[in-house]
Amino acid sequence: MEQKYLSVDGKSTGVRVEIADSFVLRLKGWMLSKNVPDFGLLLRPCNGIHTFAMRFPIDAVFLDNDNEVLRVERNLKPWRIVPMVYHSKSALELPTGWAEKFSIGVGSSVSLSIK
Repeated sequence: MEQKYLSVDGKSTGVRVEIADSFVLRLKGWMLSKNVPDFGLLLRPCNGIHTFAMRFPIDAVFLDNDNEVLRVERNLKPWRIVPMVYHSKSALELPTGWAEKFSIGVGSSVSLSIK
């Protein structure tokens, strides 16, 4: 799985992000993981997610084609659904609290780079 590092509004966070860009990787995501991961997971393409079979809450950040944040779902509990987010091209899953920690909100610009 490809790995990059997250920046928000031009500021590096030091957060590693794995990219799930195949059907199988997107389908699996963090389902059945026993521990809260210490990295982000970018699902692309993606315009809606679920937290079925997850054992911990997450923050979900929906991005448009230019990686601008369209919607943020904080502390999304297991066994929930986020319906389609209009114009979303990808979803960044983060451990709960990280969207706030890194000041990710609607309109923020997110980028990924190789470290």
